[in-house]
Formats: sequence, C-alpha cells, structure tokens
Amino acid sequence: MKKYLLTRETGKWTDFIPVAAVLSFLLTVFSSVPASLLHNVLHIRELLTMLAGGNEDAAQFLEQYLAFDGIWILFFLIVLLFKANRPMLKALAYRKNTNNVKGALAGLLLGFGMNGICILLSCLTGDIRLSFNGFKPVLFIAFLIAVCIQSGGEELTDRCYLYQKLRRGYRQPWIAILVNSAVFSAMHLLNPGITVISVIGIFLSGLIWSLLVYYYDCWWAGVMMHTGWNFTQSILFGLPNSGVVSAYSVFRLDAASARDGFFYTVNFGVEGSLGSVIILGAVAALILYLNRGKGEKADFWG
Repeated sequence: MKKYLLTRETGKWTDFIPVAAVLSFLLTVFSSVPASLLHNVLHIRELLTMLAGGNEDAAQFLEQYLAFDGIWILFFLIVLLFKANRPMLKALAYRKNTNNVKGALAGLLLGFGMNGICILLSCLTGDIRLSFNGFKPVLFIAFLIAVCIQSGGEELTDRCYLYQKLRRGYRQPWIAILVNSAVFSAMHLLNPGITVISVIGIFLSGLIWSLLVYYYDCWWAGVMMHTGWNFTQSILFGLPNSGVVSAYSVFRLDAASARDGFFYTVNFGVEGSLGSVIILGAVAALILYLNRGKGEKADFWG
C-alpha cells in the first residue's frame, strides 16, 4: 500500500490547495511593487505618452497592460530565491517538439479565431456596430506587445506557478487543471459587469490553457491564445475586455446602439455571452476528444 494516496512525495506544505491559491493571489497583488518601481525609474508614462503622440488616455491604458511586467519580475525572483521552484522554468523553456514557435502561433490564431467568430456573428445579428477608428502602426505593435505581457503575466501566475505547485503537491493532474482554472476565474470576480455566465467562460478559458499544458506541454500556446483573445476584442475591435474598454482601438464600437445578444453583452462584452461559453466549451471538449486515452505530456516533478 502506498504511503501517499493523494499527495506526492515531492510536495511541499506550500503546495496544498489553499496555500498555493493564496500564494498565487499574492503574486498578482504584490507584483505592483516591482512594476511601480521599474516604471518610475524608467519614466514609462512619459515615454508611452510620446509613443502615443500625446494621447494621455492611450498611454495610461497601455501602461495598465505593461504593469503586468511586475508578475514576470516577481515570478523570476521567487524562482531564483527558492531553489525548489526552479523546475518551473522548464515549463517556459523552448522545446523542439512541444513548447515551440509553431505552437505559439497556433494558439494566437485560435484566440483570434474564437473571439473573431463571436464578434462577426454579433455584427451580423445587429447586436453591435463597428466603424473604422484609424490604424496607428506604432501603437498597434506597442499594444500587441503589452497585451502579450499582460496575458503572459496571468499565465505565469496560473498555468505555470499555481499549476506546477499543484502538480508537485498532488498525484492527480486534474487537481492542478481544475483548481488553477477556478482560481483564475475567481481573480476576475471584481471586474466590472461580471456575471455568472462570464465567470463560467473565464473558467473554461483557464481550462483550455491548462489542457494545452497538460496534453501538449506548450505553455506558450496558452499565452498566445490568451493574447489573441484579449487583443482581438480590446485593441482590434474596441470591445470591452473583461468589462474594460481600451482607450485605443483600430475599430470603434457604437456603444449607443449596442445590445445584449447571444454572442455579446453590453456590460462585459464577448466574454459575458452564452455564445462564447459554448465556443469555449466546444474547444475544450475537442481537445479532450483528440487526446482521449493520452496522458500528461511532461511531468517536471516525477
């Protein structure tokens, strides 16, 4: 009879679900400290205002995305200071057959495609009306990089730090997959316009990105899918991203004529719709179906 039934010999006391969840939350909260210090030293706001051609609103919104660089800084500090966490770096490292550029590009296209379908159908049904707002190449690229930093920061917190702690602590991978997805959705509960449907959608997003780590060992696919989803709705089409509207976008929403529909909600955008939940659920189900009978691609703690 095995001494350990649920937990693993490699587990630490910090890997138990309540402690690991709180630590991942604190990683997000205290990331504002290194971010603030870095931005003040480098005078980021002034640089971004110049980049935005004097548009202070766009510069402020861009800095909100860039502020997630604090998670990156704090994560690497934690890994360097605590030797037991260093195997987490393997989840980020390039691997020819799994965690590679091809996987990242596939994730980006999938994020763009899923969100784009919701937006297209919302336009066709008359729930939203979009007009061209202007294309500024420098701002466009700056926001793409910033959204990638923001999305990557959230993925570091949940699909790397929390996921890997739970994999180190527990024998069953489903614990890491489901718990980190639940924590991810819980971290969005204070977003403006949040609803039960949007919480389910955020949970399914986290589930998909966890499955990409589990079945494909491709953390960067999740990062880029997350980036594609956020960038499409917020920067490309000017729709609410988790209830928040960007100060810059290529297209602009006619907010006065927008209405709740199957693929769009006025207060939370695409993510609050039943249609997006169905699409996310279908993608999760497809990943599970395509990988039926298969196990974990990489276990860094075994």
